[in-house]
Amino acid sequence: MGMIVGLRVVELNFPYAQPIKEKRRILVSLKTKLHNRFDISIVEADESHLWQKKTFLGVASVGNEAGRVNQTLNQVYVQVASRELSLSQIDLI
Repeated sequence: MGMIVGLRVVELNFPYAQPIKEKRRILVSLKTKLHNRFDISIVEADESHLWQKKTFLGVASVGNEAGRVNQTLNQVYVQVASRELSLSQIDLI
């Protein structure tokens, strides 16, 4: 029995968030909701201090079945996509 670690990097763009406080509010809310709903680890990286620049969210999920880990990461991506943010993804499993 092994442990599967899945990682997805999601690139977010904030074309409509005006001040940096608005961007921070959106990111904090999104990260909290994702962590609570999916029991994942999530971290933001890069250019998050610039309000019109992209932000990367690193999302990690751990489990004993690759299918379940991948399903969780897919559900996270769908949830983020439903927030009407401009985004793309990179999978690392």
